[in-house]
Amino acid sequence: MDRVRYSIVEHDGGWAYRVDGTFSETYPSREAAHLAALRAAQEQRVPGETATISWEDERGRWHAETARGGDRPEVEIDD
Repeated sequence: MDRVRYSIVEHDGGWAYRVDGTFSETYPSREAAHLAALRAAQEQRVPGETATISWEDERGRWHAETARGGDRPEVEIDD
């Protein structure tokens, strides 16, 4: 099972959460960023519908695969 890690960090004069190198919007306090990360993590755990998806890799090749709606990652928040 995949794992998604949310890290609370100082960013742009405030606080944000970072996931896989990408920053959220900036929040005025560490607590606000933490609460936003909790909300995002909860949404990450909600199962969806199984669907066929297509995506392009770094070499420009297209792939098709089935994304299972119940295959949700584990989430973790680091303060």
